[in-house]
Amino acid sequence: MINVVCAVIQDRQGRVLVCRRPDGKALAGKWEFPGGKIEPDEPAGSALQREIAEELGCEVEVGRRLDEVIWHYPAFSIRLMPYLCKIRAGEPVALEHREIRWVGLEQCPSLDWAEADVPVWSSMCR
Repeated sequence: MINVVCAVIQDRQGRVLVCRRPDGKALAGKWEFPGGKIEPDEPAGSALQREIAEELGCEVEVGRRLDEVIWHYPAFSIRLMPYLCKIRAGEPVALEHREIRWVGLEQCPSLDWAEADVPVWSSMCR
């Protein structure tokens, strides 16, 4: 089981930042919330701040933890730990993703998501 954190970054309009996975990686072309693997002995919040800096070149304030998702893909399984976040410094840029975009939660169903991320946004739409 791979432990993964992701950031549900919201702007002032309530939109969320979504990222499209790059070619050549697992789940290429799928949309996801930004984040990544937690290193051994690394606190989840620190891992999330590190991953966002690496992937988006900005700094986030890590807020409330959302419901954890366990997902079994054919080749691996993940424990996804999502957190609500806000940008503290900088502007996000696609340093590792094919594309990033701000979307309203009502737009989420129209995107081709990595399956583990679907429960994250769908729980926010209730």
